[in-house]
Amino acid sequence: MEFLDGLDPQLKLFWYIAVPVSLIFLLQTILTFVGSGGSDGLEADFDGDLDGGDAPFQMFSLRNLINFLLGFSWTGISFYNIISNTTLLIFVSLAVGFAFVYSFFLIIRQIQKLGEDNTFRLEKTLDKIADVYLAIPGRMQGKGKIMVSLNGSVREIDAMTEQDKIETNATVKIKRVESGNILIVEKL
Repeated sequence: MEFLDGLDPQLKLFWYIAVPVSLIFLLQTILTFVGSGGSDGLEADFDGDLDGGDAPFQMFSLRNLINFLLGFSWTGISFYNIISNTTLLIFVSLAVGFAFVYSFFLIIRQIQKLGEDNTFRLEKTLDKIADVYLAIPGRMQGKGKIMVSLNGSVREIDAMTEQDKIETNATVKIKRVESGNILIVEKL
């Protein structure tokens, strides 16, 4: 890398970070599209739950380090001649590096939403509030219908009540599922 010989030490450092990190990022991208880049390839030699339950990705990973260094180094190179204050240049580079990691987090979170199980199950409606669509006869004497919203969709479901008759447009709370497909409700 002879073109770096005449450069300032700070600019040279940005280039020394940018070139290998860009190559690693390119390799990670290719492996991801091929289907081999699912993990960082790093294994801990101790037992511990470092995944964080609901966390969509690990905060401290090789992939995030590469994303940070990619944003940091290329911002330093790009703004080196524009921002003459070294402290400000490093601060801006750090901010862009963290923005790269955060952007990656947002992208991964959106991708994970595509994999969510949004299958409608009656059990998921328990303790939800619903509107009566067709009057529900009282004392378990017949079925009516309710409209319940779950996972962004509205469903019409058979319902019964142990209470007195519940009129159309009343608001009810779902208490339990009976016979596999009938909801038992009570008026609010």
